[in-house]
This record gives sequence, C-alpha cells and structure tokens, in this order.
Amino acid sequence: MNKSGRNKIKQRSAVSRKLLMQYVISIIGYVVGVMLFVFVAWRFCMMFIWQPDDPLYILLQTVKEYIILFLGITFLIGWVFITYYFISKPLRYLDEVVVATEQLVVPSDEPIVLPNEMFYAENELNRVREKALDNARTVKEAEQRKNDLVMYLAHDLKTPLSSVIGYLTLLRDEQQISAELRERYLSISLEKAERLEDLINEFFEIVRFNLSNISLEYGKVNLTRMLEQITYEFKPMLVNKHLNCELNAPQDIMISCDINKMQRVFDNLLRNAVNYSYEGTNIKVFAELFNNNVCVKVINEGNTIPKEKLDRIFEQFFRLDTARNSSSGGAGLGLAIAKEIVELHHGTITADSANGITCFEVVIPLS
Repeated sequence: MNKSGRNKIKQRSAVSRKLLMQYVISIIGYVVGVMLFVFVAWRFCMMFIWQPDDPLYILLQTVKEYIILFLGITFLIGWVFITYYFISKPLRYLDEVVVATEQLVVPSDEPIVLPNEMFYAENELNRVREKALDNARTVKEAEQRKNDLVMYLAHDLKTPLSSVIGYLTLLRDEQQISAELRERYLSISLEKAERLEDLINEFFEIVRFNLSNISLEYGKVNLTRMLEQITYEFKPMLVNKHLNCELNAPQDIMISCDINKMQRVFDNLLRNAVNYSYEGTNIKVFAELFNNNVCVKVINEGNTIPKEKLDRIFEQFFRLDTARNSSSGGAGLGLAIAKEIVELHHGTITADSANGITCFEVVIPLS
C-alpha cells in the first residue's frame, strides 16, 4: 500500500476515534449531569420543612424510595437517545456523501462541502470531481478537434479534386488547345493529384497512428549525417518556395536512439518550418553538445505564433493554419508525434515564437 493510501486510512481511523470519543464523553456527561441534578435537587429540597400530607412531599418520598429505578430509567432513556444520535450521525454523513457524489459530474465552480468531520472525504470528492471534469473537457475538446479535422480534410480533398476534374475536362473537351497550355494544365493536374496523395496519406496516418503504442528500437547513429540527409531530401521543397536551409552541427555526433523515429522527429520539424516560412528566407538547423545531451534547434522566419496557440502546438490534431490553406499543413499530428517520440527518448521538445522568428528545440540524451 502506498503512502497516500495509508494516510487515507489514518484519516478515516481518526474520524472513527473522534466519533467514539464524542459518544463516550456524551454518555459520561449525561450520567454526571443527572447525578448532579439529583444532588442539587436533594439539597434544594432539604432547605424546606415539608408537611406529611403535602402532595409534592409525597411525590419526593416516592422518588426517594424508588431512586434506583428512577435513575435506571433516566439513564436508559438518555443512553437510547445518545446512542441513536451517534448512530444516525454517520448515516447522515453517508446521505451527504451520496448527495455530494451526484455533484461529481456537474460543471460548477463551487466546491463540494461536507461537515468538518468529513474533511478528508470532502477533499477526495473535490479532487475526483475536478479530475472527472477535466477528463470530460479533454474528451470533448478532442472530439471537437477530430470533427473539425474531418470537415477540414474533406474540404481540402474536395479542392484539389475539383481542380483535377476541371483541368482534365478541359483537356478532354478542348481539341484545339495549344501544346503549351496542355502542358500547363497537365502540370497543374499533377500538382493537385500529388496534394491529394498527401492528404490521403494523412487519413491513413490518423487511422494507423496511436501515440500510446509507440515502441522504440535503439541503435547507434551519427546525428550529424542524419540531419544532413534530411535537409538534402527537402531541397525540392526548399527550391519551390525559394528557401535556403543552413545546417550548423559538429562533426560526428553519435547518439543512441530509435533511428527511424528520430528521423521522423526532425523530418516533421523541418517540414513544419518549410510550410510556415516566408518565401526567400533562411531555415537554420543547429546542433550542439552539452552535459551529455544534444540540443537541436530548427529556426525559421514566418508569422509569429500567438501565445495561446503556442501552448497547444503539440496537441494531436491541432493546426496553426486556421484559414485552412490546403497547400500546406497536414492533419495536425506531426508535432504531437514528434513530442511523444522525444519524450520516449527521455528528452524534451519546446517551441518559442517572437518577432517573426519561430524556434523548435529538441534536447535528448546522447545515450
């Protein structure tokens, strides 16, 4: 049993002991009170001279004669009432707890309030309620993001598909079209078809990907060579957007990691930088060693990411391009995948954006 469980048992035991102590004190107090009352009443009656035929005197004599029976009945009645009170008290607590449990899933800023004796239960119920409401909000937000994603991707699929159909229809119907225009239409159709392929791959990614099921297969790799290869593979995209990528890294940084998944991390970060960079700007990739860790930074020039979006940028299905530019941006999984992979390697990934400069920083242990 963990420390938290032991503390809860101690708290419950303390409440039980408190109730038992109150019960015993109440019984003793009642007995003492009755005895004190009898003593005071007897002393008070002794102050008077009574006549034998006085009805009150006759009553007092009867009580005196049956004092043991009188006290026994008095004690019994008091014990019954006190016992009933202390038995019903936990039942009242139970009723209040039952009512409180009905508030566990009720959205409200007001906390659950129980009697002082039930402070431990009050704290537990408020903690469970807060967690349940947080989980409900998280599920609702995730469901909303998925619904938005399906709608956005459906829109993104329709746009290039409509273009492909339109240009192919023109090529079919326009018999006298020039070779130059035909080449242009074919080029546009091919570009839109490739975009369709990317979006379909995004759909497969959503169906296939499950963050909780990622497993790692470690191996040694030269991180510098990996970064050189990844930046080289992006050259067509860089040329298309008139971008330049600068890599600054020490020679032969050797790390132990899941090679394929770590490639995916830096591929996602560089792809993100390409998608959101201003045309004609530089993307910078830095790598440096410190304290048995390696730090990789991917820096690009583009629109500053607002603070509220920066806080959510690593969430699944979150996309920066609220305008839904279909020519860039994916399903909003790339950065979420990168974060999960980095954390599985016991590393960290952070983002910062200010004055048109956005920087993603990955820190992972060398081994």
